[in-house]
Amino acid sequence: MNITWLYFFKAMHIVGFTAWFAGLFYLVRMFVYHTEAFDKTSPEKEILIQQFHMMEWRVYKIICNPAMILTLSFGTAMLFFHPGYLKMPWLHVKLSLLLLLIGYHHYCKSIIKKLEKGKAGFSSFQFRLFNELPTLFLLSIVLLAVLKDNANFLLVFGGVLLFAVVLYLIAKAYKKSRGS
Repeated sequence: MNITWLYFFKAMHIVGFTAWFAGLFYLVRMFVYHTEAFDKTSPEKEILIQQFHMMEWRVYKIICNPAMILTLSFGTAMLFFHPGYLKMPWLHVKLSLLLLLIGYHHYCKSIIKKLEKGKAGFSSFQFRLFNELPTLFLLSIVLLAVLKDNANFLLVFGGVLLFAVVLYLIAKAYKKSRGS
């Protein structure tokens, strides 16, 4: 296969996951504001909730789903032309994280449906924390893709967990500073 096609597949894979993560970050941020809209008074409450319903579905269907499909399609194409990667331990970990990310993606859809019924399931603070999960996925997946088998997986994930704790502490401090 022409090397130009391989670079094209990789570039499209990167574009896909960049858009996918952007969509997930934006979607869950809207969950934060949607949840806070439940505490507003009429008519502001109804107007905001209606707007968030529309925006959440649009982001999910128009950004997240196509970007996920783009990511998976071009990632699969790269594996098809480089099947040797499937023997590498780092890729097994990356694919496991990818499955968890796909689960996160679909769980977001269930949250949209719950919010439509007026059941948030989480507080706005909990959604803020939930919004940090893609950051941890992104960090882990990119580190695996860049470092491959040149890193100690336990050390890398220990660093990611430490980063998660720092994010949590920052979120708690932000919540406290808002007085909520």
